[in-house]
Amino acid sequence: MRHGILGTGIGWRPEIAETVERLPGVDWVEVVAENICPGHLPASVERLRARGVTVVPHGVSLGLGGADRPDEQRLKDLAERAKALGSPLVTEHIAFVRAGGPLTASPRLEAGHLLPVPRTRDALAVLCENVRIAQDQLPVPLALENIAALIAWPGEEMTEGRFLAELVERTGVRLLIDVANLHTNFVNRGEDPAKALAELPVEAIAYVHVAGGVERDGVWHDTHAHPVPEPVLDVLRELTSRVAPPGVLLERDDDFPPEAELASELDAIRTVLESSRPPRPDPADVPGPVSASASVSGS
Repeated sequence: MRHGILGTGIGWRPEIAETVERLPGVDWVEVVAENICPGHLPASVERLRARGVTVVPHGVSLGLGGADRPDEQRLKDLAERAKALGSPLVTEHIAFVRAGGPLTASPRLEAGHLLPVPRTRDALAVLCENVRIAQDQLPVPLALENIAALIAWPGEEMTEGRFLAELVERTGVRLLIDVANLHTNFVNRGEDPAKALAELPVEAIAYVHVAGGVERDGVWHDTHAHPVPEPVLDVLRELTSRVAPPGVLLERDDDFPPEAELASELDAIRTVLESSRPPRPDPADVPGPVSASASVSGS
């Protein structure tokens, strides 16, 4: 049974390509954009598309939260992947991934990791301008994901929910809400997932990520290599009590379990969705952009 516009999906990875094709009830998949070549799509992805399975490219390298403007070639590459896959939208992260370069006294440094953006008004202004530039270059709507963080920057001025809400108000961008990342930020930073969900505009949600992790010495690691724990499903329940998300996707990036275990995790997600009956979004609004408010469109 399909829940929402997209339905229930799983992250496609080469290591589990055949498993993904066999799993029952997979309505859509997400691929890491940087790992896909538009002219040579994996045969497995082509077979899924032929069956009518929606494929969404998920970028990891734009760094829209950084001080630099988005790289034109990276934007072009992401746009090409969206066209090649016939995707209804593309997604990226609210993060920065590099710093330094010609305009600074330091060489360009690549973090190799998604780093949290300070929740300040100055950082938000930079992020909003970068998002507008990206939106202008992409052929389909853009949705941005909240990330997991180990630290909080000093001097932050907004909660995560308020930061996301103002980002949507200023740019009309959609949101990819990762409930595992909300749980991570609860353990590591003491931030209440329910408060974040209450503050953000749930009508802007394009879809939802669910993933596993592990706690070590009081720190939650968002590994995508462990089973989805009950506290993450609890955050999903909280979200679905507020809105019926257009799609929910299971992420797994390492230590891939047997097919039966992946099927069981997908079933657990479907059970949460079936037990919640919030008002459903208007299909005409998904996954198109949210109208930006003219009164807050400036920096």
